[in-house]
Amino acid sequence: MDQTAPLFDSEHAPNAGAREPLGRQACVLRGLALPWVGELLAALQDIEAAAPFRHMETPGGFTMSVALTNAGALGWTTDRSGYRYAARDPVSGQPWPAMPASFRQLARSAAQAAGFAGFEPDASLVNRYLPGARLSLHQDKDERSLDHPVVSLSLGIPALFLWGGMKRTDKPLRIALFHGDVVVWGGVDRLRYHGIAPLKEASHPLLGRQRINITWRKAG
Repeated sequence: MDQTAPLFDSEHAPNAGAREPLGRQACVLRGLALPWVGELLAALQDIEAAAPFRHMETPGGFTMSVALTNAGALGWTTDRSGYRYAARDPVSGQPWPAMPASFRQLARSAAQAAGFAGFEPDASLVNRYLPGARLSLHQDKDERSLDHPVVSLSLGIPALFLWGGMKRTDKPLRIALFHGDVVVWGGVDRLRYHGIAPLKEASHPLLGRQRINITWRKAG
């Protein structure tokens, strides 16, 4: 499955409403979030006002090209001491903004549609990508338990999602993600390597030259 350049001519996935399997317990839910977009973007404005986007430093001393913030009881953070979840924003020292009801409801709905009923996220990581930003292949394994799925929403300009195997060296699939698409993975696919290829120059009618990715997890 290699859905690349030709699909980028479309603002939304051309097959919105489809459920595309990526593995035994992983799928893309095309356009699932489109009815929620207004609520999500309004809530995101409040989150950004309380906890502005920032470029964090990795344990290796590199500055991430992706800017991030968080909402929920726990927020993902990184610095020279390592990757981790924390209850407080390390910049302000204040608790992260509460997770908006629209965030929680969408995460639950997407998880259930993918076969993971009863998902109750306590962390929502918000990433902002500008053209040229990327996220290298990695596993999501900072959570206390790996029994819960990951729910990941794309808003704004398209991106190429890199969906790998259980080893970093496994060649990843390249999946085009569009505004409103949600990817869910868990179970046997929970530790698959994944990432985002460098974003191409583009503009979206609502978000301009950026992609917003909101990822929900049960971290604590």
